[in-house]
Amino acid sequence: MFSPYIHKNQFYIFISLPHFPTIRSDPFLLFFLFIHHFPHLSIFPKTRKKQHHNTTMGKGGSLSDNVIKNIILSYTYVCIWIFLSFTVIVYNKYILDKKLYNWPFPISLTMIHMSFCATLAFLLIKVFKFVEPVSMSRELYLSSVVPIGALYSLSLWLSNSAYIYLSVSFIQMLKALMPVAVYSIGVLFKKETFKTDTMVNMISISFGVAIAAYGEARFDSWGVMLQLGAVAFEATRLVMIQILLTSKGITLNPITSLYYVAPCCLVFLLVPWIFVEYPVLKDTSSFDFDFIIFGTNSFCAFALNLAVFLLVGKTSALTMNVAGVVKDWLLIAFSWSVIKDTVTPINLFGYGVAFLGVAYYNHAKLQALKAKEAEKKVGQADEEGERLIEERQGEGSVK
Repeated sequence: MFSPYIHKNQFYIFISLPHFPTIRSDPFLLFFLFIHHFPHLSIFPKTRKKQHHNTTMGKGGSLSDNVIKNIILSYTYVCIWIFLSFTVIVYNKYILDKKLYNWPFPISLTMIHMSFCATLAFLLIKVFKFVEPVSMSRELYLSSVVPIGALYSLSLWLSNSAYIYLSVSFIQMLKALMPVAVYSIGVLFKKETFKTDTMVNMISISFGVAIAAYGEARFDSWGVMLQLGAVAFEATRLVMIQILLTSKGITLNPITSLYYVAPCCLVFLLVPWIFVEYPVLKDTSSFDFDFIIFGTNSFCAFALNLAVFLLVGKTSALTMNVAGVVKDWLLIAFSWSVIKDTVTPINLFGYGVAFLGVAYYNHAKLQALKAKEAEKKVGQADEEGERLIEERQGEGSVK
């Protein structure tokens, strides 16, 4: 059943289980069989165990300086992302709201952001070589990036327009529908598998958002339609990224995304801007472009993309989702306490129901990801075992 083999100073145990097909799926039984046949062997080499102990734990079982440093850096990235995301949302609300800065031109604001971000992305990639560009042909750009850019421009336009009509707190509650939209569109395009329990969870999220909408003191149907449209376009964009880019082996980080997508968005937004906002801006001769306001606002928008790059690169997308939940609650509290938006108990109850649904959905996705990774590791281990067996048989035949 067990046969030892030494190859390149490594000790291997080959296990042959022709009469026990169920043992392979039972790691505990396999472990006891191993101990029974080789009681004198140490499963965990002392040198490796000591090395692992030194890299993670210090004297007295305390965490090493390196681990503490990584934890502090991770929390720093989370705090930076929350701060910048919080700032951009509140800043956009301040500029667009008629009761505050009173510049209700969402297309123009989005175009300013895209122009600023495209310019800085070009400098970081082409001049300072901070990020390597992605090799992309004209055909691939037109067939993949252009549709994504069109969806992104519509999403930004509608989401910024919603700030004119809705409170910050209510907009964050409506954004809880994002997992529902992503899953539904993913099922429609066959990128997600339809599951009854998942759909029930999506319905619970929608029900929570409906309760929050029912309790909204400043409910505006046009603003709700704008925000729901923004969610739909953003969800479609995320699914299209999987279909048009990820499936082709192309991965874009936030900087390269801005480099390729921002100019495309600028062109798409130019068309409605000419017919919708340009005539009004032309007639408003008293308006003076405030470089400090729009410059800092655009810089915050670009810095947010850098923060996403750092947060996802140094931690994980799940960490970003958890940080997003914290940010949403902070925005609701800020909207109620500082901006003086009305937040009713029904608002909070409905959003609480939606929040629990979103949390369960993220948990289920994480468990599915862990199961997939575990299955992948098992497959790799099987391939490694087969390779070693072939090497052993090859060396035996040579002898």
